[in-house]
Amino acid sequence: MRRKTLDEIRAMRVAGRVVAQTLAVVRAAAVDGVTPRELDALAARSIAEHGASPSFLGYHGYPATLCTSVNEVVVHGIPDDRPLRDGDVLSVDCGAHVGGWHGDAAFTMVIGNGVAGGAGSAEDHALVSAVEAALAAGIAAMRPGGVLRDIGTAVERSVRASGGYGILTDFTGHGIGRQMHEDPSVPNVRVRRKGPRLEPGVVLAIEPMITIGSPDVVVLDDAWTVRTLDGSRAAHAEHTVALLEDGPVVLTAVECPALD
Repeated sequence: MRRKTLDEIRAMRVAGRVVAQTLAVVRAAAVDGVTPRELDALAARSIAEHGASPSFLGYHGYPATLCTSVNEVVVHGIPDDRPLRDGDVLSVDCGAHVGGWHGDAAFTMVIGNGVAGGAGSAEDHALVSAVEAALAAGIAAMRPGGVLRDIGTAVERSVRASGGYGILTDFTGHGIGRQMHEDPSVPNVRVRRKGPRLEPGVVLAIEPMITIGSPDVVVLDDAWTVRTLDGSRAAHAEHTVALLEDGPVVLTAVECPALD
């Protein structure tokens, strides 16, 4: 796990800002009737307009700019032409590459949440809140002097406190930098091994993935789409986070006062 210099972290912030701005555009456009493929095209334009390139397109043969995962799809959903409908649970994952560095982030939303009265079930909204809280807990646990296990422990505790959600264990967060996926893997549960120490310069993509039902999943025939085995809905949230001397900073936030 190679630590980054402050200048390298500042360079990663450039990629992170592109991801943040692109996800904001996608979130605003994700309404009833739009298709995931249309959102993918919108993201491609946004990334290009910022002088960046998509991290996902062509990665091990992946065919799109975004991962768009709907309802029972947890992660790695390939954008298609099925229109989104009010009440759908949509997870969007985006990566961008600028100047040799990657940024990676994801959010989950309920389609129609912004209209009068909202849309979707209380259960779905609670699911989204739970994964956002778990991500925040994982980020807060990334402190100088800690160990990697602290992050997964914090994520799991947060999820358990939110309710009886399933937590994916075979899919994890990861290191990130000049490569989109670097060591180490970042579990979303407490594990036996403490893992490496968390020291300034560490940059990780923290990404809890949870389900309303069982955490058991299956990978579909396209070799990418991961869906829940029992058909229950799922949520995914992610940020690229750098550890500085005084704590973690989110490189894929729209605003990053410590670096901007």
